[in-house]
Amino acid sequence: MHDVHCHLDLYDDPYAVARATEAQGLFSIAVTNLPSAYSKAAPHMRPFKHWRLALGLHPLLAEHHTVHERKLFATLLDETSYVGEVGLDFSPEGTTTKDAQIDTLRFVLSLLKTKHKVVSVHSRRAENAVLDLLSESGVSPVVFHWYSGPLLTLDRILARGHYFSVNPSMLRSNQGKRVIERMSPSRVLTETDGPFVRVAGRPAIPSDVAQVQEFLAACWRRPSESVASQLSENLATLLAAQDH
Repeated sequence: MHDVHCHLDLYDDPYAVARATEAQGLFSIAVTNLPSAYSKAAPHMRPFKHWRLALGLHPLLAEHHTVHERKLFATLLDETSYVGEVGLDFSPEGTTTKDAQIDTLRFVLSLLKTKHKVVSVHSRRAENAVLDLLSESGVSPVVFHWYSGPLLTLDRILARGHYFSVNPSMLRSNQGKRVIERMSPSRVLTETDGPFVRVAGRPAIPSDVAQVQEFLAACWRRPSESVASQLSENLATLLAAQDH
């Protein structure tokens, strides 16, 4: 199993979550919201074999995308093969910083043009804009985290070679289910987006991706072992192209 989008540093007890996940041998990516958060977390992540730390500039923190944070992002980029969370958010929560978000994403993509990173992208209410900027920059493939946009845009995303990561919250809404059913099995990964997603009244933890696998087995009408193999193959294909 794998969790390709988890905010490890935002749990009440990050070490407990990290140790439990490590003991399970579950490959997980800890995304960050700012380069300064990445710098703070990096020393604590080194002992863990199954965790990877991603470098982020979250769109809903656009007011914190200072010259210092951008310079730090550029400096740290070669230290990791993982980038996230980055992207755009045009929901009511993010509309006031729309222009700043676009400027930041263009900055990030300009740095990624010559790199090969695993990139986790936020695209709420901005799916077409994110896809257009990716196409403009030539950065591909990326992972669209918690996709909730139009099905026709989803088709365009698939056509351009990108991936999607699915979390337990998506299984609980009709729109989420429709989105998952439209995805190509060869482009699906699993995530939790913990601690923001909740499972049974508590913050989701990486092992909760098992719920996603169970749903996919029913959706795809395939045995759970086949689904697990497909997801592992998808992740391996994505990882194979990254910088080492």
